[in-house]
Amino acid sequence: MTRLSRMLTLAFAIVLLAASTAPAGYLGVANYRNCGCDQPAAFCEAKLPSHTVMRTIRRVVMERQQFTCFKTVLETVYDEKQVDCVRYVRETKVKDCPYTVTRRIYETKYRTVNYTVRKPVWETRTRTIKYTVPKTVWETRTRDIHYTVVKPVWETKTRTINYTVRKPVYETKYRTVNYTVSKPVWETRARTIKYTVPKTVWETRTRTIAYNVRKPVYETRYRESCEVRVKPVHYKKKIRICTGHWDTQITESPGPIIHRVVRQPGYWTWDPECCRRIFIPGSCHVVQVQCPPRQVCKRIWVPEVRIEEVDCVRYEREVIRKKIPYTSCRWITERHTKECPYQVCRVIMETRSRTCHYRVCRIMREQKSKQVPYTVCRMIPETRSRTWSYRVCRMVREQKVRHCNYRVCRIVPETRTRTCHYRVCRILLEQKSKQVPYTVCRYQTETRVKQVPYTVCKAVHYTRTVQVPRCISKQVPYTVVRCVPRVICEQVPVDICCPPAGGLLRRLLPILDYSG
Repeated sequence: MTRLSRMLTLAFAIVLLAASTAPAGYLGVANYRNCGCDQPAAFCEAKLPSHTVMRTIRRVVMERQQFTCFKTVLETVYDEKQVDCVRYVRETKVKDCPYTVTRRIYETKYRTVNYTVRKPVWETRTRTIKYTVPKTVWETRTRDIHYTVVKPVWETKTRTINYTVRKPVYETKYRTVNYTVSKPVWETRARTIKYTVPKTVWETRTRTIAYNVRKPVYETRYRESCEVRVKPVHYKKKIRICTGHWDTQITESPGPIIHRVVRQPGYWTWDPECCRRIFIPGSCHVVQVQCPPRQVCKRIWVPEVRIEEVDCVRYEREVIRKKIPYTSCRWITERHTKECPYQVCRVIMETRSRTCHYRVCRIMREQKSKQVPYTVCRMIPETRSRTWSYRVCRMVREQKVRHCNYRVCRIVPETRTRTCHYRVCRILLEQKSKQVPYTVCRYQTETRVKQVPYTVCKAVHYTRTVQVPRCISKQVPYTVVRCVPRVICEQVPVDICCPPAGGLLRRLLPILDYSG
């Protein structure tokens, strides 16, 4: 019983070993992973005995096959069609254009000019002069002495006093005043105006059209065609034209303020030291004087906006859809070409010129001069003299001898007064006025009319023939090469290793020992 169990255990171990090492057929003898040995390297080095077995292998091969397919090709066919066109022709017209001209008008006016004249006025004045006169006082004394007696001797003398008088002398002088006169000078000038005119040039060109011809297989089909027509629509549009005119504005500005030195009138006085009359001038002070105003003329541009109506044309597109029957046919492919002439319209801009005459007003300034009289007061000093008589007391000494009484003369100063008359010149300022002529420039506006040419675009309708392309679809065969997979079964020889018996028993011995 024990031996039987051992045999069953051994058989079961062999089955398990074969199932683990050889998942394929032949009980694991064709397993290349271990072949019943402990180490694969050692097994390869051992060169165990083997035999060759034929195995069936399936292999996929790609095979090239040709197929015939059809594709849709669009062929362009040109149809002739009458189209309404519009051509714009430039037409020159003339319109009256009013414009404003400013003309200068010179007027002579008079203004009143105030001026001051200095007028001398003589006055007679009186003043009291105090002077000292020596007076003799006699005293009587008694003594026997030698004494000197002073005896007064009176003498009458005359002396001439020179004094200066300023005498006014009036002179009339002339001065040259330069002024400018503006004189308009008209010149006629000419200028060349260049303008561009579009010129239509027609060219005839030729193009080659290729088409295919095949055996006909006719088929009637319908396609939807969209035709676009351009329709002119006339309307009026208001535009704004910016114009204007020149206005003359006259501004009066005050004259500048200048500083003038004015001297006060002087006076005559008596100088006791020099014993003569002297003239003391008046003090000077600065006075502000404003000059007469002046007028300034300047031109101001006054803008104006004018609204005008202009005829305009706009083109609206109208789409017309319609079904067009066409015959589709398939042909034996034959390539043909033909020459098709067509015309091309090309617009060339041509430059032209014209001469325009216009007048230019140029202001010429002319220098003129005139003599203006004025009066000058000049003071001329005049020397005068007068004779003055006076008495002089001269003392004469006389030696005497008196025994008893004697008189002593003592000089006592005595103050006296006298009245003296003199003349004083006083300057009076007198206001006078005079009329001075001056020229005033006034601008007068005149409205004139001139002929101004302008260009108007006029629409001219005409008909021309154009070629409209149309596409026709057709089926064209073509060859396609495809790769088709195919499975091929082949017999391949395989070398199979046979495991030795000792290796298997080495694995089974521990199991047997354990079970025993």
